[in-house]
Amino acid sequence: MKLLKFSKLYVGDGSVRTNVYVGFEGNEITYVGSEKPEGELLGEYPVGTPAFVDAHSHIGMDRAGEPWYEEEANERMDSLLPYLEAQNSVYMDDKAFEESVEWGVLYSVVTHGSGNIIGGKMALIRNWKKNVADAFVKHVGVKAALGYNPRSTTGWRGQRPSTRMGVIALFREAFDTAISELEDLRRGKKEWKDLKPLTKALAPVVEGRLPLRVHVHKEDDIAVLVSLANAYGFKYTIEHAADVHTEEGFRMIKESGAPLVYGPLDSHPYKVELKHESYKNVRLLIKHMPELTALMSDHPVVPQRNLLLQLRFFMMYGMDFAKAIRLITSSPAKIVGLNAGEVKPSRLASFVAWSGEPYVLGTKPELVVAEGEVREV
Repeated sequence: MKLLKFSKLYVGDGSVRTNVYVGFEGNEITYVGSEKPEGELLGEYPVGTPAFVDAHSHIGMDRAGEPWYEEEANERMDSLLPYLEAQNSVYMDDKAFEESVEWGVLYSVVTHGSGNIIGGKMALIRNWKKNVADAFVKHVGVKAALGYNPRSTTGWRGQRPSTRMGVIALFREAFDTAISELEDLRRGKKEWKDLKPLTKALAPVVEGRLPLRVHVHKEDDIAVLVSLANAYGFKYTIEHAADVHTEEGFRMIKESGAPLVYGPLDSHPYKVELKHESYKNVRLLIKHMPELTALMSDHPVVPQRNLLLQLRFFMMYGMDFAKAIRLITSSPAKIVGLNAGEVKPSRLASFVAWSGEPYVLGTKPELVVAEGEVREV
């Protein structure tokens, strides 16, 4: 067993432990306790945290040092493309991955852009791997988008709506078709090979095996999303919600019961859809925070290496760091079904050793453990 000792350990569940040893074998944490067990002590560090999980990004698709026209986040051949799989446009030689790992972000949810109404399956990947086959963990949802973005792409190919009611009409048509065909399949009227590609791709959402993860910023778009989910019965997450700025808006999100992947904070509000975006909205978010709330970088909108920095706004409005860090560790891990995000026995051995308190300027990671792989920074 390999061991690290921490003077202070942020467990990831809101609790803090002091003078604690963390032991791991293979890719799993096997011991967390105050007594030193038998094993190889790799070092002693002031602070430990779980590895960070970025719940929404385009890393590896929109790549550092490459021209904008080579990005692969949006496929322009049609507005309904649920059979796309995000990992197939991820390149692990994006140098942003290295910087992310150096700052403790070991996992990314990589998703398509929001130019399409339905964009395909989102991928959970390991940031430290050298090729996408090793990096890919699993699919964690199907991307969808409401609001301005899918109606701003009328110059792209395929059927392209120019209004939100057009977006909703195509959305409903896709789900009505999928539900009808899957019912015919269940009754024996059709075979799987006879189903439309769109139906096959939406089947995991219709059957409740994958959530629809929906790009929405404005309160009205979220209200429409809730009504669609009630009508069709699909599971979903609310992604962004950056323009929500009222008590009623945040209360609606919480009452929906859906997980919230919030942000990105620290980005420039570059369109009318974001005219109410502000870090000051965090005050209301804390007041009406859903049980499962995670933060996103939306990389490259905000560099993924800076994911941790967004926690300062939550601390500014009264949340202590031990609870705030859940927004980038245990909460996103739970949303995507990853056995990480907490430093506890039986969890994946993915955690970070820091030179001091992570939220203090000048502190840096000194060592990263990625599913048992030890990396000095």
